[in-house]
Amino acid sequence: MGIFNSLFGNKDNKIKEFQSLDAIIIDVRTAGEYSQGAIPGSKNIPLQNINSEIQIIKKYNKPVITCCASGMRSASAASILNANNIEAMNGGGWASLQSKLQS
Repeated sequence: MGIFNSLFGNKDNKIKEFQSLDAIIIDVRTAGEYSQGAIPGSKNIPLQNINSEIQIIKKYNKPVITCCASGMRSASAASILNANNIEAMNGGGWASLQSKLQS
């Protein structure tokens, strides 16, 4: 684990860093999934809509933490956002992220 952290950094530390910068949380699950439970204050923008929402997300002028059910879709969303000059990171699954934000 030490080698991994030295190469890629500690995800929990990065989440805390983004949180200190007043990051917005974008949940990229479908509206139906989001309605079943979500992080309070998060914004629901399904992955299939991310590209069409880039300009709106840029207007927030804040870093972004993406989340979904398992971390797969949120990884794709973070990659798309970073490619469009939006500082973003994959927060993984929303339930796990929620517990990290509260600790």
